[in-house]
Amino acid sequence: MKVDDSAPGALGSYPVTRWDAGELTDVTDRVAEEAPVSFVYNGLAYAVMMASPADLEDYAVGFSISEGVVSARDELHRVDILELDDGILIRIEIPEARTAAIEVQRRNMAGRTACGLCGAESIEQVLRHLPRVPSGSSIAHPALQGAFEALGRRQSLNAITGAVHAAAWVSHTGELVLVREDVGRHNALDKLIGAMLRGGMSTAEGAALITSRASFEMAQKAAMVGIPILAAISAPTGLAIRLARESGLTLVGFARNGRHNVYTHPERLHDG
Repeated sequence: MKVDDSAPGALGSYPVTRWDAGELTDVTDRVAEEAPVSFVYNGLAYAVMMASPADLEDYAVGFSISEGVVSARDELHRVDILELDDGILIRIEIPEARTAAIEVQRRNMAGRTACGLCGAESIEQVLRHLPRVPSGSSIAHPALQGAFEALGRRQSLNAITGAVHAAAWVSHTGELVLVREDVGRHNALDKLIGAMLRGGMSTAEGAALITSRASFEMAQKAAMVGIPILAAISAPTGLAIRLARESGLTLVGFARNGRHNVYTHPERLHDG
């Protein structure tokens, strides 16, 4: 399985002493890298996230829109990515009208790979109002299962490291169109969203697959950009189900081994 050349910084090689059936050997292990990524909008520090140092332009676009900093890609006037000695700085220019909202909602969150909310200042900031998800296209149950099987074969970084999540876009026919990987599940989805928007793809015609649980943040990001179906390999949370029900998002969980549960808006899935 070939690793995408666009992700050279996502892998590192480290010496390791391996114990196997009583024998010790010195080997080299391929390990997933992570780095602090700082988002700065119009000179204002907004967030620091731990992420795989790859597909950073996709990340900049997806994060900015899914977090509600801007509402459309054309509001990102300029994106500069700077590699520092101890991390990565993403400087983004946005309309001045958006700066006031950042100053009100401003947070400087040390976002760990398991948490995208550290440092949020209020409940309202976390549970923000979401737009209604458009009706979108539907997909057949077997096609959804087939896409998850194909995704396993497309997770090149995870095949080597066993340490990264993936988010993927599948068409209404079940074709796996696009895959992004990251040490953080939120980051993987943001990178997928960013790659789609940068490529002029519609977020309303297909489904997003994630190799993680469906937490409310994942459902929130999907709803923010109008994704109609979010399917997770693991379980949803109760808050994610309620958010999906209210926003019109079809939420699928436990999509593996030829089975899945449809928790909300099952009308978008059919027998094919």
